[in-house]
Amino acid sequence: MEQRILGGTGVSVSVLGFGAMNLGAWGNVDQAGADTLVGEALDAGVNLFDTADIYSFGESETLLGKALGSRRDKIVLATKGRNSIEEDPLHGGASRRWIVRAVEDSLRRLGTDYIDLYQIHRPDWATDQDETLSALTDLQRAGKILSFGSSTFPAHTIVQGQWIAKENGLSRYTTEQVTYSIFSRAIEADVLPLAQQYKLGILVWSPLANGWLAGTVRRDQPITAHRSNLAGADFDLSVPENARKLDIVDELRKIADDLGISLPELGLAFAKSHPAVSTVLIGPRTVEHLRQNLRSAEIVLDTETLDRIDAIVEPGTDVSPRDRYPVLPPNVTDPRLRRIG
Repeated sequence: MEQRILGGTGVSVSVLGFGAMNLGAWGNVDQAGADTLVGEALDAGVNLFDTADIYSFGESETLLGKALGSRRDKIVLATKGRNSIEEDPLHGGASRRWIVRAVEDSLRRLGTDYIDLYQIHRPDWATDQDETLSALTDLQRAGKILSFGSSTFPAHTIVQGQWIAKENGLSRYTTEQVTYSIFSRAIEADVLPLAQQYKLGILVWSPLANGWLAGTVRRDQPITAHRSNLAGADFDLSVPENARKLDIVDELRKIADDLGISLPELGLAFAKSHPAVSTVLIGPRTVEHLRQNLRSAEIVLDTETLDRIDAIVEPGTDVSPRDRYPVLPPNVTDPRLRRIG
């Protein structure tokens, strides 16, 4: 499988990474299923595995750690922290107090003594970035994490983090994990150019647009009840934006058919076609889905195909603004902070 360098870390990672969100109760995948999926992914050349403490409330980390077993040192192990697994105001956020504990908890569940890449799993507007970066730098110097990154940070927050690290002599974020797909291209105008400027490795999540590019939504077999647990995107075709998405899916199917590939393969091949992208995370629940996704590793879209996609969804735009994960600061969400009087 093609290998790419993860930003400025010097670490080689597979162009397709294994996203472990479906391991555990959220994806109804038990230990036996995790062992099978992880084993096949390893055999196919996947060497980056990404999870988070919040996935199935810790179960994903536990299942992944056991599935990797003695092969742990042969892969790049990434996880994320920030969210609270328990209903306790002191459990969560990106403060030093919580991050230090969250890393220890993840190490225990994963069954390892170090994490290759530890990511802050959304901005924490209540915590100064220098507080977070200081704690992460200390954890790195202690050998508990080797590199650290951010996940779904707005462009201005990424720049702020780089500046704060430089000004305070701290280690910096070296990666950013983003949602990127044919349907979600707005980051081409800000986050992806920034990543190239600062040599940030880009990990892509939801390359199949929360299922729209998975091949399950068809005009003759519409799905009206499903709701994603990620961004609240649904498949109710009575919603005008969703009707437009279905029209786009029809056009993309024509492109896939012309190439002799499936719609999901087209979607994954597109996500890895941007030069800023280091790895595209696939999140299979079944071996069948895993094998289908892995086939996209060998697909390279030519200029003509990418031009056809650009003509359907304009570069630098999102098909539906509702699909962007909400990372707005309180200055926007709290009306008291944006009004006089």
